[in-house]
Amino acid sequence: MLGWLMNRLRPIEARSSGSGYTAQVMAARDSYISGRRGVAELTATVQSCISLWEGGFAMADVAGTDLLTRQNMAIIARSAALNGESVHLITGTGLVPATDWDVTTRDGQPRAYRLSIPEAGGGRTVTALAAEVLHLRIGSDALTPWIGTAPLRRSSLTGAMLHAVEAALSETFENAPLGSQIVPLPDTGADDMETMRSAFRGRRGSTLVIEGVAQATAAGMNPQLGQRPDQLSPDLSRSMTDETLAAAREGIAMAFGVLPALLNRAATGPVVREAQRQLAIWTLQPIAELLAAEAAAKLGNDVAIDTIRPLQAFDAGGRARALSAIVKTMAEAKEAGISPEVLSGAMHLLDWKE
Repeated sequence: MLGWLMNRLRPIEARSSGSGYTAQVMAARDSYISGRRGVAELTATVQSCISLWEGGFAMADVAGTDLLTRQNMAIIARSAALNGESVHLITGTGLVPATDWDVTTRDGQPRAYRLSIPEAGGGRTVTALAAEVLHLRIGSDALTPWIGTAPLRRSSLTGAMLHAVEAALSETFENAPLGSQIVPLPDTGADDMETMRSAFRGRRGSTLVIEGVAQATAAGMNPQLGQRPDQLSPDLSRSMTDETLAAAREGIAMAFGVLPALLNRAATGPVVREAQRQLAIWTLQPIAELLAAEAAAKLGNDVAIDTIRPLQAFDAGGRARALSAIVKTMAEAKEAGISPEVLSGAMHLLDWKE
């Protein structure tokens, strides 16, 4: 009776559901940790793509603020390419990059940050409001809109395959007996054969094992026929390592917005220019617009960032022909007595903004 009464008086235990606060925090931390680093970022393919991002942002034209220096733009581009986001503390002397941060949100928008600021003698921790922090995010999802995701995080399978192939090739070239041979020689004494074997052992690219004709005779073969060296090098062509490596590289390049044709050793000038336009127009400039909007909201000034003009990511010949056509059209309109307002309205119909 007493036990029944105690059970009745015991408070109901409340547990969090799968979509509760605990699950959201775990999902956020998982996305934060696994999205910041990837094994494939050590490869030359990924570093080449990141260097293109870094160079494009370093050359960008920035108007409306002096805080986004070329050094800061390069740091922002590299951080965004590797981590999917970049956080800088706004100070009176400029932008200070943060190595790690915690964020509190309201309605999915950051409200305050706890930043780890790097220093030569050891880092320090700073607490700042959202208005004091420049936070660029790319690839954000609905679950954690305050966290960005890196291209490698969004293409983890391809990145893992690229890392696995390059690691396997590295181990093969390090440990495999490349260029080693088994050479048949006439039999001599056992001591002499052992001395010759030990002399060649471990020397890659030379004879690894010496076989006497007695072994061939014991195997039922004519010792005078088929006397040729046998290669010990592994045949990698049957493993399709070249095709697999090329496919992984192309997939990673596309994840960073770089046309795979740019990685082709036979690429010509037109292909390089098209790859440059693709990178600047469809990858770098949208990220630059996100950064400009974030900077304008935090700094209070209209900020504009242009990556297309400095990179010459346009068709110079097409622009020259367009300019010639525009001048000719304006001259003909003037001769016909058409007012500039009417001409501007006609151009607006053709999606000419200015």
